Amino acid sequence: MAKTQKALSMDLDGFMNKVKKMEQGEKLDLSSDEDLSIGIMNLISIEEHLFFTANKTGKASYYDLLYEVREIRKALLKRIIKQYEGEVWCISKHLLAASMRLMEVGTKALTKGDKKDAEDLFKKSYDLYTLFWGLNLGAVKLDDVKKDKSLASKIDFTNEAKPPKVQGKASVFDKLGAMVKKAIDCCIE
Repeated sequence: MAKTQKALSMDLDGFMNKVKKMEQGEKLDLSSDEDLSIGIMNLISIEEHLFFTANKTGKASYYDLLYEVREIRKALLKRIIKQYEGEVWCISKHLLAASMRLMEVGTKALTKGDKKDAEDLFKKSYDLYTLFWGLNLGAVKLDDVKKDKSLASKIDFTNEAKPPKVQGKASVFDKLGAMVKKAIDCCIE
């Protein structure tokens, strides 16, 4: 367990060093990758809609379009997910897809006037999105998560990146959210 904590600490230290360099003018332009991740979410949704349209209409030509969109999505996902092991590629894709779907359901709830449900869905959507970045920026390793339920207590940031407290302690999603907010500046052009 101490070895896992030390490995996670080193990963986070490396990531935070990248963030500090960005703050000192050496820009880590994740804003383009963030935009790209949203584009990839939409491509995943297009794949889903093409699948359902093919089945609802009985027109197999929609599967051909699905294939073309999938190939574009795969090529773009490779630009963000440069290194992965095991199922991390698929986990990443599904984290983006689930985040997008929860965001859409939250938007529908908001449209119906159910602000509380919408906010809950938006929070869950963002939690999944930050987990995507945590996995793909090296801040979270699956080995650290599988047996240790106190992972959140092991993610430590500098004082500038402390996440808000949740019932006396920060969850792993709060800490990942703080990391993403600190690292991804959507205003970098």
